[in-house]
Order: sequence, then C-alpha cells, then structure tokens
Amino acid sequence: MATAEFDTSRPVLITGAGGFVGKNLVATLRTRGYSDLLLFEKDDTAETLAEYCRKAAFVIHLAGINRPKEASEFYSGNAGLTDTMLSLLEQAGNACPVLVTSSVQAALENDYGKSKRLAEQAILAHGERTGAPVYVFRMEGVFGKWCRPNYNSVVATFCHNIARGLPIQVRDPDFSLPLVYIDDVVACILNALEHGEAVRDAQGICRIHPVHTVTLGQLAETLKSFAKARGGAAAEALGSDGLPTLAVPDLAADSFEKKLYSTYLSYLPEEDFAYDLAMHCDARGSFTEFLRSPERGQVSVNISRPGIVKGNHWHHTKNEKFLVVKGEGVIRFRRIDSDKVIEYHVSGERLQVVDIPCGYTHNIENVGAGEMVTVMWANEAFDPEHPDTFALPV
Repeated sequence: MATAEFDTSRPVLITGAGGFVGKNLVATLRTRGYSDLLLFEKDDTAETLAEYCRKAAFVIHLAGINRPKEASEFYSGNAGLTDTMLSLLEQAGNACPVLVTSSVQAALENDYGKSKRLAEQAILAHGERTGAPVYVFRMEGVFGKWCRPNYNSVVATFCHNIARGLPIQVRDPDFSLPLVYIDDVVACILNALEHGEAVRDAQGICRIHPVHTVTLGQLAETLKSFAKARGGAAAEALGSDGLPTLAVPDLAADSFEKKLYSTYLSYLPEEDFAYDLAMHCDARGSFTEFLRSPERGQVSVNISRPGIVKGNHWHHTKNEKFLVVKGEGVIRFRRIDSDKVIEYHVSGERLQVVDIPCGYTHNIENVGAGEMVTVMWANEAFDPEHPDTFALPV
C-alpha cells in the first residue's frame, strides 16, 4: 500500500553510503533536497549505528560483503550486520520502513547467496514482528558510473580496460548476463522511499526494472564499438586504424546501449576526454564530420572562406538542415524541374535552421567578410556506395 509523500527533511539512514549504489543514491537524494542523510560506513562505530537507528525515519541498507578473504565474512558482513541493525531499531522502538538491497544469488547455495538470503529473511521477519514496512530488492548485476573495475562487475572491468587499450577476457561469449542500470536502481529505491511503492514478485520480493539481458560477447563487442567511435590508442589496440568512426549507438529513451554508452564514457581516462576529428581542408575552407548514427543520421561542420560557394547538388531522399552559427551567407534553392530560384539569407547573429528539401538543387555562399561556419545535419550518414548526391548548378 502506498504511503504519504516522504518529507525530505526527515532523517534517512543509508548504510554502505560510500559504495557504488550508495554514491549514486546519495548524489540523487541531495539533488532532490534531502537535508538529513545519516551515512553509515564500515569504519563507523556501533554507537554511531545505534544513534542513527534511533533517529531514522527510513532505513536504506546497502552495506554488504561480496569479495571477502574468508567465507565467514559473508555471514558477518551480510547477515550479521543486518541482524545488528534490526536489533538496534527494535531496541529503539523504531518501526520505520526498512529497505535492503540483495542479489539474485540469494536463490543459490553458495556462501554469498546464503548470506544474502539470511539477510532477506531477517528483514522480512522484522517486518512481521514490528509492523514496519519492508522492501527486499533482489538485484541483477548493476552497472553504471562509479562502479569499481577489476572487482566484481564485468561491465566496469570491460569499460575500464577497453577505454585504456588493455586486454579483456571473454571466456564464454554466449554466457547470458541479466543487468540493471544504476539510475533504474536508484529510481526504484526512490519510489519505495517517497511513495511506498515497489514491483514485487509472487514471493513478495521487490525487483528492479527494467532488466537488460546481453551475452558476454555482445557486451564486449558493443563496448569495443564505443572505443572505435572515438579513435585513438584505445581503438588501435582493438586492431583499427585509430581513426574515429564517429558512430553513436541507439539512444532510444530506455535502451540498453544508451545506458551502456553513458557508462563507458564515465570510465575514460581523464587525459583522454578529447579526441581529434579529420578535417577535410582545401582552398575553400573545410568540411568535418562530427558524429553519425544509423538511426539519426550525420552531423558535420562546414567552414567556408569569403566568397566561396559550396553545394550545387540535389538528393532523392537525403534531407539536410543547415544552421549558420558564424558569419553571413545565402542559401539558394531551385527545384530541378523549375527555373525559379529561392534565396534565404542566414547569419550567425540570428540562429535559424534552414531545411533542404529533396528534389531541390541547392548551394550556400559566404557573403560576409570573414569565415562562415555552418552546422549541417543529414538524415542519413554518407555512404559512398549509395551517395544520393547529384551535381547540378542552382
């Protein structure tokens, strides 16, 4: 049952706040105006946890162990810490809502899975004893910014290594990975915190949505394509010529590739945020492709010197948009079966997009005293095998 809207001034206890999920959650809560975050870390004392458990209006339990030196640490760091926290809440008579993040491995019989299952059971039993609302989120593999590479996330490791031209290991390309994106994890936690709502399965376990499934081979190849798009040393390490392909992935609102692309860029070395473009220069100026996408076309930058005319061609299906951002120019059109010439005067002083319709031959002339810079978008990336470009003076 949904609860009343949560007051952002009320205290929220977050254990494991410095971890991957915790950092993203805390950053989001702060942007939403939460002013009393009780952040508990592994180096904090039991007295601190007890104080926080007395004060908390909502508990988000993220802390846990997943790569210990001894198997016994699974139980002390997962089930043990959960039991301690719940005991402190009950001693304080605090029946506030409690949310815990668990793992789909809780259904397995390894030590990590069993320790997570014990923590889940403790949370559910606490809810039955005290009447506190409880949320047990079993999560698939989480990916996104700030996840530690070479630890327990194949996505983080692949992103880190590929961005640096380092090798990766793909032992079984057909191995299937169910993944959830960090922003979706945070959104589901917020939905429980602020509205008391969660998607639950038949056993009452909360689930993150959506879940993206990809094979290990597909993951590796997609990330490699991101490196090749930017070119440079990382692309050369993958066997390319190092020139950027400039490709951007499917950026549909909830697509896996969009989320993975954002994740990959967050792992770039700080000295490698920039990459060079190939400028095609001649006496007239230059033409430089910026990016391309099979679904969204191509963006380029055209620089023309004074008095230069470019274009004088037409297209069957390709359409373009011209935006002069510096200088002054005239764009001229003529339908190929007509003698009528249409003119549009353009200037960087007044940003105006001019559509280039199909079936019209067109050109653009720099009529100013300095360089004219035009941003150009085409609905399809240029294909030399099928250029759809036919020379014809306006």
